[in-house]
Amino acid sequence: MKNRPKLVAVLLLAAVFAAGAVSGWAYQAWADNKSSPQPRARGERAVAYLTGELDLTTSQQDSVRAVFTRFRPAMDSIWKTVHPRFDSVRALVRADVMTHLTPAQQSRYRDLIVKMDERHRAGDSARTPTK
Repeated sequence: MKNRPKLVAVLLLAAVFAAGAVSGWAYQAWADNKSSPQPRARGERAVAYLTGELDLTTSQQDSVRAVFTRFRPAMDSIWKTVHPRFDSVRALVRADVMTHLTPAQQSRYRDLIVKMDERHRAGDSARTPTK
């Protein structure tokens, strides 16, 4: 029982890391789709990245793409579970950061958070699921 708080902390840290990684990847995919005239299917950014880094053949690209397609439902399911918890932790972090700022900085920080949240919401609503 002595290690239970440590285990919970490690699991929470792992969940926040995973949520951050998924959010970063999703945001980058959204940004790439927004800047390119032809929207990419889900997972295409990762396939393109791996192709550039590992010199994947066309056959390997198709296989990797199939892996992403096969695991997409599991990833989406995990994100639906983790996302609310991630939002709760993000709110705690923002509130704690606020305690370290001057009143002028707090005002600017609130404005910054509003802008970041608007960008995030616009990215979510702009994303269209692909088959």
